[in-house]
Amino acid sequence: MADKQENQTIKASLNTFDVTMIVVSLVIGIGIFRTPAMVAAATRTPVLFFTAWLAGGLITLLGALTFAEIGSRFPQPGSYYQVVARSYGSLLAFLLNWANVFIINTASGAGVALIGAEYIAPIFLPAGARTSQNIMLIAAGMIILLVLLNYIGIKSGAWTQNVLSLSKIALIVILAAAGLLSRASTPAIRAAALPLPAHWWSALGLGFISVFFSYGGYQQTINLGADLKNPAKNLPRSVLTGMILVISCYLLLNAAYWRTLGIPGMSSAKLVAAETAGVVFGRLGANLVSVAIFLSALGFLNAILIQLPRTYLAMAEDRTLPAIFKKFNPRTQVQEFGLIFLGVFILLSLIFLRTFENIVNYVMFLDSLGIAVVASTIFVLRIKARKSSQDYQGFKLPFYPALPAVFIFFLLTITISVLISQPQSALLGTAFVCLGFPLYFVMRRLAKKNKPEEK
Repeated sequence: MADKQENQTIKASLNTFDVTMIVVSLVIGIGIFRTPAMVAAATRTPVLFFTAWLAGGLITLLGALTFAEIGSRFPQPGSYYQVVARSYGSLLAFLLNWANVFIINTASGAGVALIGAEYIAPIFLPAGARTSQNIMLIAAGMIILLVLLNYIGIKSGAWTQNVLSLSKIALIVILAAAGLLSRASTPAIRAAALPLPAHWWSALGLGFISVFFSYGGYQQTINLGADLKNPAKNLPRSVLTGMILVISCYLLLNAAYWRTLGIPGMSSAKLVAAETAGVVFGRLGANLVSVAIFLSALGFLNAILIQLPRTYLAMAEDRTLPAIFKKFNPRTQVQEFGLIFLGVFILLSLIFLRTFENIVNYVMFLDSLGIAVVASTIFVLRIKARKSSQDYQGFKLPFYPALPAVFIFFLLTITISVLISQPQSALLGTAFVCLGFPLYFVMRRLAKKNKPEEK
């Protein structure tokens, strides 16, 4: 029997502000509260430290401009998959997305939920009740609550996202302002930096890799192209505004960390945000950072739950996932099966998190390569646009093709650097992703068998 939904499409129900807040939460997870310590340890001087963060921000802006045009030209549900499938074929799109969709995002979501639970537990649980089981229950409760809020409707999910993202930004601004204005630090602390490394370019490169991954996540926003009103104009606005907010928050926080702790203090800090808050606010600072990390965890989780099911939809429409993944409720615009499947998968990831995190460590080096492949579709889209008579009125990034070429060059450089420094992980990651080859053909065969029934 024909499914009534075959003739239905996603209705645009999100505005520019909604998607901007999703961008913020996809990028600002928990990394900014921890990564600066690793960057400080690698760079050892304020000049190299801030150069790494500024350079990372500038390169990220090139990426944001590139993906802004891709999303503007191709505003489809699950565009991160679809644009590769249309440009280079379904097989490559599937290989780039299957590990990302089913392993990296779910394990990342579970890991972030667990960290959020660990930081919020001391605020309302007595010391004797802070067991691993109770922390696991808190993390599971976070996931279930957000799944239920998103099940109500995509607008409910977006409203939740707006509250979480704004709260997160507010706490970051409070912490940054307090660190910058506090008299707790002294010029001597800021001046006490380690000597400039002999191979400073190598130190800068190590710091830059950590910084670059801290800026990642915004590219997934193009999955919501069909959900956004007037995406040709509003998607670029959302991506660029969101990334400018993120870069501003990162630079402010890092300036506060440096002013309060100095480079040596940052290098030795397990959680640089907590150390800074402790100096500025005393015991209250620990609670402030715990709440900030908890809200960041919730925001990141919610952003995954909003956008990732749209990739399921795109894969199902391309017959690389079962058709049930593309079904959605016309009233709520929610892929009910896809959302529940994602929630259950994240919950299962909590149980097997150590195994999943090991797999993520192997395949993460391919993340930069995957982003480079998706970014390169801008050239295909431009060539196709020149050959067609369609009048495109959406966003066009300036200085084409130089800007996307520079962005892709940096992505490939990072991929090669990781390949050289971690060859075993890179080899295992490549082997794992290649398991998608037989899976792709199995899914295609199953879809072909079921095709007559759907007509």
